[in-house]
Amino acid sequence: MQKSHLVNTFLLSTMAIAVAGAAVAQNPEERAKANQAEQQKPQQAASAADDKFDGTVFHAQVLLDRAGFSPGVIDGMAGISFEAALKGFQQARGLQETGQLDQATRAALLRDRAPSTRRLRIDESDARGPFGPVPKEPEQQAKLERLTYRNLLEKIAEKFHTTPQTIIALNSPDTRLGAGSVLRLPNVLPSSRSYQNVKPDVAQLLSDLNVSADQPKAARVVVDKSDKVVHVYGENGRMIAQFPATMGSERDPLPLGNWKVNTVAFNPPFKYQPQLFWDVKDDEPEQMLPPGPNGPVGVVWIDLNREHIGIHGTNSPETIKRAESHGCVRLTNWDAARLTQMIEDGMPVVFQA
Repeated sequence: MQKSHLVNTFLLSTMAIAVAGAAVAQNPEERAKANQAEQQKPQQAASAADDKFDGTVFHAQVLLDRAGFSPGVIDGMAGISFEAALKGFQQARGLQETGQLDQATRAALLRDRAPSTRRLRIDESDARGPFGPVPKEPEQQAKLERLTYRNLLEKIAEKFHTTPQTIIALNSPDTRLGAGSVLRLPNVLPSSRSYQNVKPDVAQLLSDLNVSADQPKAARVVVDKSDKVVHVYGENGRMIAQFPATMGSERDPLPLGNWKVNTVAFNPPFKYQPQLFWDVKDDEPEQMLPPGPNGPVGVVWIDLNREHIGIHGTNSPETIKRAESHGCVRLTNWDAARLTQMIEDGMPVVFQA
């Protein structure tokens, strides 16, 4: 496959979601400014099959992401992750915790005057890959050097905290994607890429996931089983960030208690041990799976002082808060990477019901 082409022109999609750019703004002055910005967007077709997409929700998701209260994937769809993000933002800002995009919440979000999207050119460093298929079986995965992105569209979607389908909707279904292509993408560009005290490969990983270098510093982390979110608190006890999470299951419940951060590993390999998984036969051989964004723990492993338990990334960001885990806490790769820039070794981590 040539680098200037991608998966049969954007994965053969023939449907485009209507992204009318109905910004969060509600008063006439703000709506006029929003409409002026949206006039620069490419024309997008509406589809009755995608009537759940909401431009107002999309803009709010972008602003929540920028504020550190992650809605998970930015896709313009209201749902449990969006509601949880709104509640976290409302709590942090001293607003009534409705979980709804009410007028007070809109006004607080709009203090960040960022538009919902930006037109950006795909860089050669992103387009060069490597890309490739990801086998389903661990035995086959173990033969690879890296569990890479399958294609450039998947990489760009993760970089901009969204889904391939949303990128298709924001642009044209027949757009050819490669180095030099100009796309309209969610406006999650970081305010700083001046990463301090990290190795060059880690700085590149953070940049590739559009994680800003100027993150607030945490004092403790609380993993809340009831809400399926990870709360991050600062020294003054105020919540400074929140991330949706997948955590445990009936067979592998979240180990409640007080833990600590041991270490943080970026791009970790994963030791596949069938005896640790109730849904895998114990007589299957162990495998050492290579690192990569499509590995079982994604690009980050935050090790805790509880054996086999950590906070980590994922190869399926769209399933966060909608799936189960084997006892660990799973975040999107970009949220896990962002969390690493807030915490330190030895920091307390509470798992609560």
